Amino acid sequence: MSNALATKTSISRALVLISYFGLLALFTLWYLWLAPASSEHPWVIWLVHVLPLGAFAPVVVKGAPRGHAWLCFVLLLYFLEAVIAAMVPTTRWLGLIDCLLLVTLFTSAMLFARWRSQLTRARQAEAQA
Repeated sequence: MSNALATKTSISRALVLISYFGLLALFTLWYLWLAPASSEHPWVIWLVHVLPLGAFAPVVVKGAPRGHAWLCFVLLLYFLEAVIAAMVPTTRWLGLIDCLLLVTLFTSAMLFARWRSQLTRARQAEAQA
């Protein structure tokens, strides 16, 4: 069982890293190059999107299960905006890509938090036995 959990944990961790950094890259492309805001300072909109997500970078890189659970709560707000963007004809494809990355990140972060906690408990039980 510990072997299966370790495999699940490593797969979900890889998905978290890919979708997290993919989301940061998408926001950078979207708000600074592909469809920047019509204001004089599109980087402000970019910062509003990237800073809250970027605050979780140490947690994602370190692989802390509790931090991944908190990341899931924050991702729900991003998902609301992504669905709205997917409904607007000018940003439909960007919104759909955003939704796909967010759903992947949410699911893999949630499963990583669960499986990593179970793996830690299983290894502690094996060490005590």
